[in-house]
Amino acid sequence: MTSLSVSASGAAAEAIAEHVPTLVDEEMAGRLFARDATLWGAAAEPEAAKRLAWVGLARSSRHLVGEIAAIRDELREQGVDRVVLCGMGGSSLAPEVICASAGLPLVVLDSSHPDVVRAATGDLERTVVIVSSKSGSTVETDSQRRVFEQAFADAGIDAARRIVVVTDPGSPLEEDARAKGQRVVTADPDVGGRYSALTAFGLVPSGLAGVDIEVLLDDAELVGDLLAADDEANPALRLGAAMAGTTPLRDKLYLVDHGTSAVGLGDWAEQLIAESTGKDGRGLLPVVLDAPGDAAPPADATVVRLVADHDDAEDGPAPTRSASTVDVGGSLGAQFLLWEAATAVAGRLLAINPFDQPDVESAKQAARDLMSGSGAQSSTVDATDGSVEISHLGGDWLGDATTVEAAVEALLARLDPERGYVAVMAYLDRERYAPFAGVADALADRVHRPVTFGWGPRFLHSTGQYHKGGPATGVYLQITDTPREDLPVPGRDFTLGEFIAAQAGGDAAVLADRGRPVLVLHLTEGAGPDTLETALRGGRA
Repeated sequence: MTSLSVSASGAAAEAIAEHVPTLVDEEMAGRLFARDATLWGAAAEPEAAKRLAWVGLARSSRHLVGEIAAIRDELREQGVDRVVLCGMGGSSLAPEVICASAGLPLVVLDSSHPDVVRAATGDLERTVVIVSSKSGSTVETDSQRRVFEQAFADAGIDAARRIVVVTDPGSPLEEDARAKGQRVVTADPDVGGRYSALTAFGLVPSGLAGVDIEVLLDDAELVGDLLAADDEANPALRLGAAMAGTTPLRDKLYLVDHGTSAVGLGDWAEQLIAESTGKDGRGLLPVVLDAPGDAAPPADATVVRLVADHDDAEDGPAPTRSASTVDVGGSLGAQFLLWEAATAVAGRLLAINPFDQPDVESAKQAARDLMSGSGAQSSTVDATDGSVEISHLGGDWLGDATTVEAAVEALLARLDPERGYVAVMAYLDRERYAPFAGVADALADRVHRPVTFGWGPRFLHSTGQYHKGGPATGVYLQITDTPREDLPVPGRDFTLGEFIAAQAGGDAAVLADRGRPVLVLHLTEGAGPDTLETALRGGRA
C-alpha cells in the first residue's frame, strides 16, 4: 500500500479516464518534476521558470532540521515556549495545519484587525514571534512586527532575541532584520508562497512549536518518485484530472473532512487551488466543509472527501452523470506534495498559469490608494438599520431596501441559480466572532448554492484571487465592524483600524469595478452579529 490514495467515481472517474492517458503521453509528471517551465504555455513560462523548486523540497529543505532545532532548544532554555506567527496566506496556512494536526499550539496572526493584533501581544515573557513574508514588504506583516517590537520594548525585553524572521534572500525585511540583530532564516526564492509548505515558511514555525518536521520531509520524499512517474496510477495526475477535467467543467470543489487526521487541510488546499486557478475568467472554487452535509451537492460540483491516512480504496461504483466524487488520503507531508502537483496539472488542463496571482495585487493597490487618499471611496451608506450600516456597490440593484433583511434579499436575488456562489467576507475579530462562520451553512441551505466564508484580510491571499479573476458568477457579502480600540502602527502614519478599513474598501472596490455585486454591512460600535445572523438565515434565528 502506498502512502497516498486517490479514488474516484462518477464524472470525476470519467475525467481521469479521459485525461490521464494523454497526460502520461505528454510526460506531464516527469516534465513537472524536471522543472519544465513550458508546460503552461509561453505567457506563463517566465513566472513558472522561477516557481518550480517546490518539487524538490523534500531533500533541499533538510538543512533546516538542525537549524530550527538549535533555535528551539535555545528558546526553551530561556523559558520561551509560546510561538506567535505573523504571516499571511502561504506564510501561515501550512504551519497552522501542521501544528493543529500534531496537536501543538501555535498562535497564527494573519489579521490586521486591531483587536486581534492586540490580543496576540500578551504573555510576552514566554513568547517568540516569527515574522514571515516572502517579499519582505507585506504591509500586514510589517505592521504586526512593528507592534511586537514596541510591545517587547515596553516590557523590557530585547526584541532581537525574541523575533525570528523568515523571508527570501535579499528582501528588504532581511536587510532590516539583520541590521537590528534579529535572527533570519531565508527560504528558497524559487518557490511561490502557496507552494511553500515544505520551505522555511512552513517548517520554521512548526519546528519551533515542537513538530517533528523531519517526518514531514520523509513522507514527502517517500512519494516523490510516485508523483514524478508518467504512469496512469500517478495520484497527482488522477487528482488533477478529477479536479479540472470534468465535462462540462464542474468548477466547484467541495473539500469535506471525512476522517482525515490532517486538521484544517481543506483550508490550506483552498488557498492553493483558488489562488492558483482563479484567473482569466476561469478557475476552481474550493468550498471547505467540516463535515458531510445532508443536502446533495449541486450539479456543477465535485465532492473531494479528505479521508483517513490509511484509506486506500479502489475506484468506487460505476460513474453516473449525477455524481462526482474523489477520495484523497495520505500522510500530511505526502499530501502537501500531492496537492501542489495536482494543482499544477489542473492549471495545464484549464490553460492558465498556476503560479501568478494578479488580482491579489489589484486589491492591495486599491487599499494603498484609499490609504493615500487617491482612491475613490468603496461605498456610501445607503441606509442604516439600527446598529448596522448598509451600503452596496456594483449597480442599482439594492433599490429602496432599508433593512438588513431586504438588503440581503436584494443581493441573493442576483445569484445565478445554476452556476452562482455566495462569498461571505468577514473583516472581523476571528476569535470573538468565531461562531459567526456557521452562517455559511445556513446560507447554503437557503440558496441551494455553494457558499464560502473567509476572514478578512486572511482570504485576500486565498479565495480573494478567485473572486476577482475567476468566473463572474459570485455575489459578495462583506461584513466590517468598528474595533473596540484602535491601535497605532509604530513608525507609520496610520492605525490598524484605518488599514483594515482600507483593505475592506479596496477589496470591495475592485470587485465592483469587475461588475460583481457587493453588499457591505458595517457593525457600528457595540453591535453584535445577532441581527446579521437572523437576516442571513432568512429571518430564522
